[in-house]
Amino acid sequence: METFLGEAADVVPAFFTNDAWMIRQAMGTDGAWLTGGLAMLIGAALVLALYRAVPAIDRHLERTVMVWTYLAIAAVIFVEVIRRFVLSEQAPWSTTLPPFLFLIMTWFGCAYNVRLRTHLAFAEVRMNLPRAGQMMCLILDAVLWLSFCWIVIVTSTRVTANSASNFQILLGTDHVLQWWFLAVVPISFLILAARVLENLLEDIAKYRSGETLITPAVIGGE
Repeated sequence: METFLGEAADVVPAFFTNDAWMIRQAMGTDGAWLTGGLAMLIGAALVLALYRAVPAIDRHLERTVMVWTYLAIAAVIFVEVIRRFVLSEQAPWSTTLPPFLFLIMTWFGCAYNVRLRTHLAFAEVRMNLPRAGQMMCLILDAVLWLSFCWIVIVTSTRVTANSASNFQILLGTDHVLQWWFLAVVPISFLILAARVLENLLEDIAKYRSGETLITPAVIGGE
């Protein structure tokens, strides 16, 4: 037990060293799961506080990232296809950058849809449950989402640290590092965790006030 707690305590100082190898070593221990879970909960609470302090960020953050990454992907592909078939030349990074941009767009989009509750939730079935049953389903959703976020944040941070410690370069470039893009994965899941907490707090407030708990979600709605 002492070893486990010691490993967990070593994670935070490792990040402050700004040494990718030390971060990689610290994140490779079992104790990193405890630190990762606490960091997720604290970070999600801070992000949620930021959302409430700055409503513009709450409303536009994920959508802005999604739209601009999508436009960047489309622009790179469009321009490079023309260059390939018209000018017989192509930027070497044009086939490796879009997948990383797609990664960013996907996980920010996941957080956005958690907020809108447009992920598969069997709302029609849940609406026919007793009120207490509906609340239990919503709590189960939150627990499962937070567990998923916890796993992804820890494992993706390990992958990011491993990439940084090995100085992995984005193929087709000389100085662009892969970990710059990989680091977005734990960040996006931290934002997703904040959205889960936001929804859970709303559900608890609705349950106490007697408001309707579950309504059909509309994709693309607000």
